[in-house]
Amino acid sequence: MSASGLELRSASVALWRRMRGAASGIRWYVTTLMGDRAYETYVAHHRAQHPDAPVLTEREFWRERMDEQDRNPGARCC
Repeated sequence: MSASGLELRSASVALWRRMRGAASGIRWYVTTLMGDRAYETYVAHHRAQHPDAPVLTEREFWRERMDEQDRNPGARCC
């Protein structure tokens, strides 16, 4: 392979890595914004801060979260 071919391949690989990194960042942002990672965050926090207390199941967590939002709607439109 010629030097220019290697440079082109290297540039393509670098571009692909940047695109993958950007896509990964966008995915993280959207899933965090939409609350998809809320249970994972809760479990990590609960295990670190309250190691002796039982952790809610995912179903219990979401039920409690929805009930709390219903009790305190804040700035929601509905």
